Amino acid sequence: MIAALIGDLLVAASKIVAAGWTGSAAMASEAIHSVVDAANEILLLYGIHRSKQKADAGHPFGHGREIYFWSFVVSLLIFALGAGFAIYEGVSRILKPVPIESPGVSYAVLALAFIFEGGSWLVAMRQFGDAKGELGFFEAVKISKNPPSFMTLLEDSVALIGILIASASTFAAVALGNPQIDGVGSVAIGLLLAGTSVFLARESKSLLMGEPAYRSVHKSILSIANSQSGCLRANGLISVQLGPHQVVAMLSVEFADTMVAPDIEEAVIDLEKSVREANPEVVALFVKPQTAKTYRDQRDRALGAPD
Repeated sequence: MIAALIGDLLVAASKIVAAGWTGSAAMASEAIHSVVDAANEILLLYGIHRSKQKADAGHPFGHGREIYFWSFVVSLLIFALGAGFAIYEGVSRILKPVPIESPGVSYAVLALAFIFEGGSWLVAMRQFGDAKGELGFFEAVKISKNPPSFMTLLEDSVALIGILIASASTFAAVALGNPQIDGVGSVAIGLLLAGTSVFLARESKSLLMGEPAYRSVHKSILSIANSQSGCLRANGLISVQLGPHQVVAMLSVEFADTMVAPDIEEAVIDLEKSVREANPEVVALFVKPQTAKTYRDQRDRALGAPD
């Protein structure tokens, strides 16, 4: 992410100079895009820092959701600033065309920007590839509990596409002598950013509202509970992902009828220890002793099933 921030700052500075020099609407849109990307990286780094704070009296489960909040803010910024400015600038240039001056400057800056963004994209792609394993890109994004891991990659990918659009629109506007094409390119960049913003906002909102932990964590906890001495069966599990590496889980367990309160308490302590050794991200595990029938009845009532 640091590499992405450095790249965005370098690219933003060069695009701002080129936009002022050439008067290109597409270049101006790309400049704002890079400025927004740099601001987003700073906000994500701040969110990561805040999410790592230890639990306290006001936040007994820690501050993990800070990263989800700031990820949602980033998705809104892309739309409000990046997409909004690009579409506005593009429509303005379509209605009032302005010829592009010194197009060679635009080509040189866009080429350098592509190199900078490409380097950042390769770093982000390698990191995301290691994290997603054998999963496909969109599948990995959908189930990911760590927004910065895919947001940086997606922003870099969109930046590369935006550079190609700006290059093509600038070339077409100059070659055909039609500066309105430059405005069309700016609008296209804005629509690309708007689509990206909606996608990221949807994924961030889902995590902010509270998603369950990975399926592998569920299977691990249930397996450990079912193998626990004195546990007849694990009835069910509810979990909430509080942050990329923070999970709260609530487990319903039926214990043997012969066990008394001290025995159940000792079994729960052993169960918590085993679960946390296998799944360090589980910051809290609440175990509720109850029969399978009681668990089913309560679940059905919660889901609104008829008696």
